[in-house]
Amino acid sequence: MFFDNPFKTRMPHDDEYLAGRQLPIFAGGAHAVLGAELLPPFPGSMQQITLGLGCFWGAERLFWTMPGVYVTAVGYAGGRTPHPTYEEVCSGQTGHTEVVLVVFDPEKIGLGQLLQTFWQAHDPTQGYRQGNDRGTQYRSAIFASDQAQLDQITQSAHSYQKALTAAGYGKITTEMALADEFYYAETYHQQYLHKVPHGYCGLQGTGVACPG
Repeated sequence: MFFDNPFKTRMPHDDEYLAGRQLPIFAGGAHAVLGAELLPPFPGSMQQITLGLGCFWGAERLFWTMPGVYVTAVGYAGGRTPHPTYEEVCSGQTGHTEVVLVVFDPEKIGLGQLLQTFWQAHDPTQGYRQGNDRGTQYRSAIFASDQAQLDQITQSAHSYQKALTAAGYGKITTEMALADEFYYAETYHQQYLHKVPHGYCGLQGTGVACPG
């Protein structure tokens, strides 16, 4: 049952985090759709941002289809457990949320367009859940690569909050912070909905437009 696991509704205490491991669980490879290598280094002209908007399968597909996106990868961020497995993240004892790393060409697509897509593709007011997917690993989050990005994210959130409030929604619960560590998920999760086209996709927005 959902309520049997306390880590579905709260983050772990200091002594409750799983130990994790020293070595990565993902060895690299080419993006199944875009063809680019999933692991860095990326071309120096590229920028990146890490986005959490529920189950990462559908979220990744959403961003790899956008012109100007160089490569995407799914993984875990925002927690403490190093190099966690999917099962460990789902336990709620890593503190991580499911995220998509988006590497993009700023000459072809702006951060503002990515943020607009992010806000509109999910409900950022739900706390530790996204639709029927419940748990801290489904929380909304944005991890910026630098302070300039974080400032733009904050401004974007403030703007979208006005639109959500006008539509009757509550406060945005999205975690917004500078990126710490992105841990790649297992190979079978990468570009999952390309490999399994009719697989689960839980993306569902509020229907509230985000100002450009």
